[in-house]
Amino acid sequence: MQWIHRFQLFLFDFDGLLVDTERLHYQAYIDALAQRGYSLDWSFLQFCQVAHLNAEALRETLSSQFSELGSDWNRFYSEKKKIYFDLVSHGHIKLMPGVEALLKALAQANIRRCTVTNSFYEQTVLIRSQIPILQTIPQWITREDYTQPKPNSECYLKAIELYGKPGDRIIGFEDSIRGLEALKGTPALPVLICPFSHPLLEMAIEGGVMHFESLEKVKL
Repeated sequence: MQWIHRFQLFLFDFDGLLVDTERLHYQAYIDALAQRGYSLDWSFLQFCQVAHLNAEALRETLSSQFSELGSDWNRFYSEKKKIYFDLVSHGHIKLMPGVEALLKALAQANIRRCTVTNSFYEQTVLIRSQIPILQTIPQWITREDYTQPKPNSECYLKAIELYGKPGDRIIGFEDSIRGLEALKGTPALPVLICPFSHPLLEMAIEGGVMHFESLEKVKL
């Protein structure tokens, strides 16, 4: 992994990039809707297509399909959040391909690194307690640390302000369009990590954005 030495600061998204939590979020929405007597017939790829688009797309789409949610979204989201925590607590979390090797290499090289996520602090702590290699990432920007969620660039700009130095070469990794848009508004080199089957891939890589199927495939 000699390519890592070309950069002085690494920025990482969390859900779907470092850890395979997207399927748990998907399952939590299915289960939360089932508790209310609804059936969500989306495939996982359909879920990703909506959830990765922007911060409001999932709420708007589900509320249009299940009208009751429109006026009761906050309570419904709390129900979904509890189900998600239960799934995580039972150890249904694994690293995405290539993550462990990359994090080990960065730690050994003592290269600065930071996770920048839309997840809340308590969610990240629970997962980090189950997967020790994540504890090698010294800096974390979570949802409590900024005002505007991705695709706004505020979270990444804050990470760069706190942990970057003048003249740094910075690289950032995302698995969603809204995260990629957030990275594009910063000095970091944006890299998209997602399968070639991702339904929004063509839209995401417009303009020559670098794309790899997984972190283990990255060679710069």
